Amino acid sequence: MTTLRSAPRSGIQYVWPLREDARTVGHARAIIRTELSALTLSADVVDDAALMVSELVTNAFMYGDAPYELMLHVDAKEIMCVVVDSSPILPVPSPHDLGAEHGRGLRIIARLSDGFYGCHPQRYATHPGLVGKATWFALPRQGVQTNVVPIRPGT
Repeated sequence: MTTLRSAPRSGIQYVWPLREDARTVGHARAIIRTELSALTLSADVVDDAALMVSELVTNAFMYGDAPYELMLHVDAKEIMCVVVDSSPILPVPSPHDLGAEHGRGLRIIARLSDGFYGCHPQRYATHPGLVGKATWFALPRQGVQTNVVPIRPGT
């Protein structure tokens, strides 16, 4: 897991405080789905981001401390989703156990983000005097493009 990432230098930042409520995970997922759909991102990118936000918010509630906030950074190249909580304990991927009920969240995020995820200390946007930890992932705004030239039969 990447432990440090420089802050976006340009673009737009959105932030939402999250309540300690069982419905918050679904609410955070809906927020991200709405915001990313407005950017005309592919349905696959929106679905992956919504799933990963669910995992980040769930982990923050299970292993972190309040207050919680959700941030979205958008620039020309990528989107970055961040969940901030006040626990100083950094997340660590659980050992691989197919029978475990928990412990797959960071593995899902690692896979769907192609390894562009991490955790680092960060000031809150909604509580400027507080410092917490930010757990994040980033996705390209557009899919990976390959330079494949189709071969036509007989040429």
